Amino acid sequence: MSAKPSGARKNRSPRTSAQPQPAQEPRGEPSLSRERIVATAVELLDAAGVDGLTMRGLADRLGSGVMSLYWHVDNKEDVFDLALDAVLDYGGPPEIVESRDWRAEVAHMLEDWRANMLRHPWSASLLPRRALGPNILGRLELLSRTLSKAGVTDADLNAAIWSLWNYVMGATITRASFGPSDDDRAAAQQRLTRLGERYPTIERSRLLLDDDWDGTFRKGLDFLLDGLAPQRS
Repeated sequence: MSAKPSGARKNRSPRTSAQPQPAQEPRGEPSLSRERIVATAVELLDAAGVDGLTMRGLADRLGSGVMSLYWHVDNKEDVFDLALDAVLDYGGPPEIVESRDWRAEVAHMLEDWRANMLRHPWSASLLPRRALGPNILGRLELLSRTLSKAGVTDADLNAAIWSLWNYVMGATITRASFGPSDDDRAAAQQRLTRLGERYPTIERSRLLLDDDWDGTFRKGLDFLLDGLAPQRS
């Protein structure tokens, strides 16, 4: 399985970072910076989504001319890359006083990742097709290193990483897109009850009424981590 860092721009070479590039500051606009552009782009994406971000709209929100943006960013695709990487910054797990608990570290990292994407729902749709910036690569490196120290072999490491990646992405997208009302869910469960002979197991578990998203995510993550835990003879 391989990443797709090339994004929507066909035939562009993959980039593995979104590091700032030196740029001459245009005269008369001392307050415009790459950092301010990225922060404002995140605000615009939060408000209007991916389709709502245009360079004209971004410039208007910044009180700037469109051409002034290009002193600091290459184009709109560059803005997407930078904004995505910005919201996936990770400060690391809290200090674990008693012992170095690899499961707690991995769980904190992935729960933080999911929480960040839920705060910025557009990020889940962009991540599979963007260049991988330093914050995203940093997360993957930390995750890989933590699992390796826990005993996951190099032969199994990639499968472990992609399994956890897929789990976080799937859980996030499902949570962000699955939003029936309480009344709709109750009506669907009643329909399942009437069809109980055909769907007895999901009717009995009351699947459609379960809205403990955070608890379900953590329990499912525990299932995965159980499989990754070193086997003791």
